[in-house]
Amino acid sequence: MKPAFFSKYEWWYHFAMMPVCFALGNYYMLGERYFFHLPTFLTATSLAFALYWFSVVLLTVTIRKTAGSAAEGHILRQMLRMFRKLALVTAFLAIFNCWIYSLVPSLQVGFSWAVLWPLVAIGLLCDAFICALLGLFYALQQWKNDQADDEKLARQSVEVEFDALKGQVNPHFLFNSLNTLSSLINADPMQAEDFVEDLARVYRYTLQGGRTELVPLQSELGFLQVYIQLLQARYNDALVVEMPDRCPADLSIPPLMLQILIDNAVQYNMLSSSRPLTITLSITGERAIRVTNNIQMRHRTLRATGAGLRGLSTKLLAFTSRKLEISESDDTFSVTIPLLPDTAPASMQ
Repeated sequence: MKPAFFSKYEWWYHFAMMPVCFALGNYYMLGERYFFHLPTFLTATSLAFALYWFSVVLLTVTIRKTAGSAAEGHILRQMLRMFRKLALVTAFLAIFNCWIYSLVPSLQVGFSWAVLWPLVAIGLLCDAFICALLGLFYALQQWKNDQADDEKLARQSVEVEFDALKGQVNPHFLFNSLNTLSSLINADPMQAEDFVEDLARVYRYTLQGGRTELVPLQSELGFLQVYIQLLQARYNDALVVEMPDRCPADLSIPPLMLQILIDNAVQYNMLSSSRPLTITLSITGERAIRVTNNIQMRHRTLRATGAGLRGLSTKLLAFTSRKLEISESDDTFSVTIPLLPDTAPASMQ
């Protein structure tokens, strides 16, 4: 349904303003005759009624066409542009209204500059007030929009941290690890002992990572190596992970990001000794790390929704304007994460 031209409050405002505008305007144009001569009162009131609504509609259309949205920014420039347009419309209305009054012989109104200029001056003052009021309104609206955007980013960041926290105490990973440990205790007690130590190191790192914004890439890859050992204790030859052959010491990354990508690859792909899942991590020349895996989707598993990758992108926004890059072909899927800092130190360039 198309909205009404005026809202309920605008209608009430205009109904309240009409008596005031009629009295002041006609007193200026006609003097005391307006109040004490009935034919003059009726004629001038009817004329003022028609001209009032013509002026209101024209001014309202001008304001709405010029005002735009606070989201566009440049509020001061926008208000100055509106004032220029309102000034032209106001000058036109003052000339037009005075001319209409002068066409009615019984009103005896002269069409002259002496009559026009006070109307134009008062109109310009009203225009300035309207523009200042609207500028304040749009500035407040823009501030609220900025606050809403900040709250949205903060909420998304909290969601990412919550997801990371859930990953830290992932019951499925813990359950699978305990099953693997149970089978190793009888088969290979020494490997079972190493498995327990690795499991403790993984959980210690994830708990520390939840309280740290950035970690050295070397530390993240060291943790990932231990984490992969736990996964390979379960999947054996079905999982192959190739680590980077180099790792610059100055690079950092938000913690647990690589773990999330490894988990996604394991979760959404089939793993078998005949068809191993191969995950390759490599440092690119653009100060980024790329995680690539071959695609062999589980038949009974729905594709990833992308919520986890959106969470990683949101996390990165707090540190860099560079974005997560996702690439997918028929047989490979890769995610490239920008590393910090964004540029190499001057001495290394």
